[in-house]
Order: sequence, then structure tokens, then C-alpha cells
Amino acid sequence: MNADLASLNARIDRTNELLLRMLAEVAKTPSTHAIFVDAGYLYAAAGRLVTGTEDRRAFDLDAEGLIEALIDKARTIFADSRLLRVYWYDGARRRIHTAEQQSIAELPDVKVRLGNLNANNQQKGVDSLIRSDLESLARYRAISDAALLGGDEDLVSAVEAAQGYGARVHLWGIEAPEGRNQADPLLWEVDSQRTFDLDFFKPYVSRRAAQAFDGAGTRPAREDVRFVGAQIAAKWLAARGRDALLELLPGHPYLPGSVDQDLLVEAEGLLQYSLRGQADLRRALRDGFWEHLRAQY
Repeated sequence: MNADLASLNARIDRTNELLLRMLAEVAKTPSTHAIFVDAGYLYAAAGRLVTGTEDRRAFDLDAEGLIEALIDKARTIFADSRLLRVYWYDGARRRIHTAEQQSIAELPDVKVRLGNLNANNQQKGVDSLIRSDLESLARYRAISDAALLGGDEDLVSAVEAAQGYGARVHLWGIEAPEGRNQADPLLWEVDSQRTFDLDFFKPYVSRRAAQAFDGAGTRPAREDVRFVGAQIAAKWLAARGRDALLELLPGHPYLPGSVDQDLLVEAEGLLQYSLRGQADLRRALRDGFWEHLRAQY
């Protein structure tokens, strides 16, 4: 009987020793956090807060500066934790990076994940990407804390999935001029909430200078507009290079929204004529742009 008791005590001692070793290893392992940015929410909320509009075409976002500011903020909040990376979720037609998205993807410690963009410029599939990443990183203990910048109620399932594996999810939001821009069910589910105000975003969001056209000038010929499109294409290619061209070509005859808008604004400046509502001239502009680019391939 005494021998059995001694054997049991010995096994308990070995088990306790193993537990102590495990706890010591856990104590030496640094906590890790990641930042998840829903770019659709960011552009809409920050644009409205700083410039009064949600239209991306009306303002510029210094994404690099803002990402650095978010990383610095996380470093302060999660003082004893290291950054895994920043996940940047956005939409793009056929999931082809725009020039802006490509420049963001090239930043250190940033991973761009693209959902689709439909004909109404609405993001599709972004929420499921966020859920997949949050759940996977939490399951494999790659992160202990997740800072989520977003506001859609569809993100509730992503929060619940990550929390189910033991990660803490902290919701970051953008100050709303009126009311709220984050869903109540999302606010209820997260572990903490934090809102960034106008002063935080003001250095990184600026309204684009409006081109003033009265539309009363002489209507340019289609060939003139086509030639301007080719001119802008040559300038675009010189600035961005062949790699950007190879990424753009599979989308033919469609242009990413940001490229198309930049093309329109620059063409109106060169022509000194508004192409808004001029469907045939805008087609001629795009045709000239594409013809030059495809001739260089």
C-alpha cells in the first residue's frame, strides 16, 4: 500500500515538474498582436470625417503614414507584445491590384488581401477574408491580440471565431460626425473599444483640388481625346514601369477605378473640357490609353 502511494506521489511530482516547465516556456514567449484594417470602412469613415465625403475619388489617403501611425498606436497599447503584421483588406475588380494597393502591399510588415469589387463599387468577400485570417491566426496561437479597424456587423462572426481560440479582439473605430459608423452587435462582442478622432486622421487625409470646368468650351474631337489618352498612358508607363503594365493588362478593357479616375481628371486638365456625361469621349480616352499600353507589350 505504501509502495503504491509512493509511486502515485512520484507521478504527481513528475507531472508538476512538467507543468512548471511548460509555464516557464510560456512566460518566455512574447505576446503577439496583428492589426486588421477594413479599407472600405477606413476610406468611408475617414473621408467623411476629414473631407466631408465618402467618395474615394475626392480625396487622397497617405496610407503609408497612416499605417505607421496605427503601428505606433498598437505599440503603445500592447506594450509587452510584438507586431506580427498589418493586414489590409480592400476590394478590386477581378482582384487585380490598383497602383495604390500595389504600393501599400510593398510596405514592410503589410499584407494586402483583396476581395472583389462589383459594378456598383461595393466590396464583396472582404468580411470572409478577415474571418479566415483572424480564425486561422488565433487557432495556431500566432496572435494573442487582434486590433480590428472596421464597423460592419458581418465581422461579428470573425470576432467570435478568434475569441473561440483564446485571442482577444480590440475594435478600433473612426469618430463619426453624427451618430455611429460601427454596428452595435460588433461593439457588444469585442473585448475592448477605441475611437480615433479628427486630429489623428487629419495629417493623412487631404481633399483633392477640384478641376473647375464650365463645360462651355469647344467640344474636342474624338481623335484628339484618343491622342490625349495615349499621352497619359505614356506618362503612366514611365512612372510605374513594365511590371505595373503586366498587372493591368489582364483587366482589359476595364481599368481599375483609381486609374480610370486619375485618367479622367488629367485628361480634363489637358483638354480644358469636362468629360463628365460624355460617354463617347470617355470611351475614346480609354481607347487611346489602352492602345498605347498594349502597343508597348
